Amino acid sequence: MNFTAGVNNGTDSVQRIHLFMVVGKIMTVVFLGIAINYINATMIHTFFSHHIFKMNPRFILFIHLVVNDMIQLITSISLLILAYTLYTTHVPLCCLLIIPAVVTTQNTPLNITFMAVECYIAVCFPLHYNQICTAKKAYIVIGMIWTMGSLTVLPDVIIFLVTESQEFMNSRVVCLRDGVFRSAYILKKQDVSHKVFLVVVWLTIFYTYFRILLVVKAADAEAKKARNTLLIHGFQVLMCMMVYVDPMLVAVLIKLFPGQFAVLKFFSFILNQILPRCISPVVYGLRDKTFRKYFKRYLCSVNSHPKISPTGPF
Repeated sequence: MNFTAGVNNGTDSVQRIHLFMVVGKIMTVVFLGIAINYINATMIHTFFSHHIFKMNPRFILFIHLVVNDMIQLITSISLLILAYTLYTTHVPLCCLLIIPAVVTTQNTPLNITFMAVECYIAVCFPLHYNQICTAKKAYIVIGMIWTMGSLTVLPDVIIFLVTESQEFMNSRVVCLRDGVFRSAYILKKQDVSHKVFLVVVWLTIFYTYFRILLVVKAADAEAKKARNTLLIHGFQVLMCMMVYVDPMLVAVLIKLFPGQFAVLKFFSFILNQILPRCISPVVYGLRDKTFRKYFKRYLCSVNSHPKISPTGPF
């Protein structure tokens, strides 16, 4: 009886420790998500409060990246909470969360690539910038981004609806992309699309960076700032692309640290889904003087509402 009581006490202790760890992880990602989305919401408010930003294609693309990051954060954190609390989810609900998470994850490097091209045009073709880069064309680019991002997951959905049985659609699964879209063809298509995205995005970033680098040698401080912005874009793309090599990276780390799968997956989530969304505020919210001036005003005035001219600051 004493032995049984000791075993039961040990089991209870392990369960309590596991519960505390799960609650701690959920609270960590929720706190980070709320903090980042608060900053992003402040940026969106700053953007729509000033006409000068709404007519600038650079800020239009930037604020779209911010909105995209907010959607991605909400869906990915929701998936994490479901995985920790319910473990399995009904397939239709899982699909509704996975699809926007996948599309917005694909949108991020595409958005950054177009922002790099805009920066390249501003530095290398300043006389033609106003004709090439307009607010209308920026919104067309945003439509292209969502179209390309959706095309990466739309075939998965079609194959899923055609091949999966009604029994599977009514079942509960661990809510992962590979667990729902499990066709061998889909897995091969994902691998190919990831490689294509990787090559196209990095070729564009490198090309625009080195072309700007040539201009910077005999240019002003604005060109040098553009070069540094592209470096940050490259780092942000690198962080976003980590999600593509995440399975291989986790597999290697599991071999080095056996028995730590849950811990490794959690830190992988922080590295791949949370940290890349912290970079956007640094690139524009803090580095751009014009945006920083108004962004800080709104960020610091939680209870006060500064009076703003309806036509903007200028």
